[in-house]
Amino acid sequence: MNGPRQRYSRGARLLHWTIALLIITNILLGIAHGVNKDWPVIPLHKSIGLTVLALTLLRIIWRLTHRPPPLPAQMPGWEKGAAHGLHAVFYVLMLALPLTGWVMSSAGQYPLRWFNLFAVPKFAVTKGSALLEFSHGAHGVMGLVFGALIVLHVGAALRHHFVLKDDVLGRMTGL
Repeated sequence: MNGPRQRYSRGARLLHWTIALLIITNILLGIAHGVNKDWPVIPLHKSIGLTVLALTLLRIIWRLTHRPPPLPAQMPGWEKGAAHGLHAVFYVLMLALPLTGWVMSSAGQYPLRWFNLFAVPKFAVTKGSALLEFSHGAHGVMGLVFGALIVLHVGAALRHHFVLKDDVLGRMTGL
């Protein structure tokens, strides 16, 4: 450990775990939809995606105004760089996935509604547009890449906790 236990703030931890659970749920819903197009999960998938987008914007503001605890001093530089790089990729994906989904929904015939409570405005996107084609192709690929990176992230956190026995996991969990 780096002296006294240092933690992410309560707000950062709440945002982290809420967004993480929503993203994992949405990846599973997206896979389920790919396996069985008749299973009506897409309205929920869209609502969760929009929620992730809003919470990510809040998380970015939080992160800009609250310093994270430092990584352990004994952690090699390459590992610190990899951790920071992965977190940057996560932020890109937390923005890009919901936005590409929103673009795809905008070109569709159905209204875009957030948990069936209110309508969400659509982008001016039409079927056959280059933006729609890019979004459609990128959305599924990014979702699968995100899932793989989450597995890597969890594996690295567990390695730190059980093998290296440092406080990396504890910074976000309190363990």
